[in-house]
Amino acid sequence: MENNETYLCGLKRADFQTIINGKETDLFVLKNEEGMEVAITNYGGSIVAIMTPDKDGKMANVIQGHDCIADCLSSPEPFLSTLVGRYANRICHGRFTMNGKEYTLAVNNGPNHLHGGPTGFHARVWDAEQINPQALVLRYVSAYYEEGFPGELSMTVMFTLTNDNEIVIDYRGTTNKKTVVNMTHHGFFSLEGIANPTPTCEDTLCEINADFFLPIDENSIPTGEIRSVKGTPFDFTTPRPVGEAIDADDEQTRNGAGYDHCFVLNKREPGELSFAARITEPHSGRVMEVYTTEPGVQFYSDNWADGYKGQHGATFPRRSALCFEAQHFPDSPNHAYFPSVVLKPGEIYTQKTIYKFGTV
Repeated sequence: MENNETYLCGLKRADFQTIINGKETDLFVLKNEEGMEVAITNYGGSIVAIMTPDKDGKMANVIQGHDCIADCLSSPEPFLSTLVGRYANRICHGRFTMNGKEYTLAVNNGPNHLHGGPTGFHARVWDAEQINPQALVLRYVSAYYEEGFPGELSMTVMFTLTNDNEIVIDYRGTTNKKTVVNMTHHGFFSLEGIANPTPTCEDTLCEINADFFLPIDENSIPTGEIRSVKGTPFDFTTPRPVGEAIDADDEQTRNGAGYDHCFVLNKREPGELSFAARITEPHSGRVMEVYTTEPGVQFYSDNWADGYKGQHGATFPRRSALCFEAQHFPDSPNHAYFPSVVLKPGEIYTQKTIYKFGTV
């Protein structure tokens, strides 16, 4: 791909090219036969643009990101539409015990470990290979004890843009020592299109295929209870506007400052690729569906954004994005009855998550 090639998203490869710790960063653009475009940098596996049409065929970028590597490095939101690992979400007090040994991780979210720590997978330069116009492979080897985690972990993530307007993310990992793994991608989706300011997502219709969710304490750690969504602000079993009960007089929406909770996805069998969520943006008519093999999805309503600057002068106010982070449950190493996040030598960690775009 030429350095001066022009893209729908208006991004320039040169603006994403630098050297960090001896490794080259770059911008990779995937295009499908439908004219959709996805731009990804190998710094943190951040998706910086998803150009997709609205109901009138007008293209806009529907994911929050930056327009140069310098802004990615200094972002007020370090996990802005990045890959997250080695452990997505929170681990209480940054501690867990495995084989009778306690491991201590970086604490970077109040009293908790969050999203792999400050130098997690979101802040690493991945080895990148664009294998065709519609697929990018990223590879990273996480060293033994990086951010406190046991075992050397080799992770491969493949992004594929299909002609059905799906972004398919395939993960594959192996370790040389027993460890814990919980990968996700933290896309901040704004289906109306990013703007100055990016519009609120509170009138977006949301459906989540989950009869249960995980209540959290005041530090956003799961209490251990698996609670029915019935009769709560967390019932998205039929579509409802995100803003309808986001500020309800409810301990759980208070603890999350809105939605920042893991939903227990309805599955016929563990590991099946099945429907997780759907959002419909009423103004643009854009729809996004999420499918995943993971047991949970963290639904986050972007409660802490403050209007900081993103690409091409766009600004990202509070609740201007929705995140659907497909993953295992938060703090799983400290809850024996949560689905296991342990990976042993000889085993292969796999995950597949699909974000499919369309219109109504």
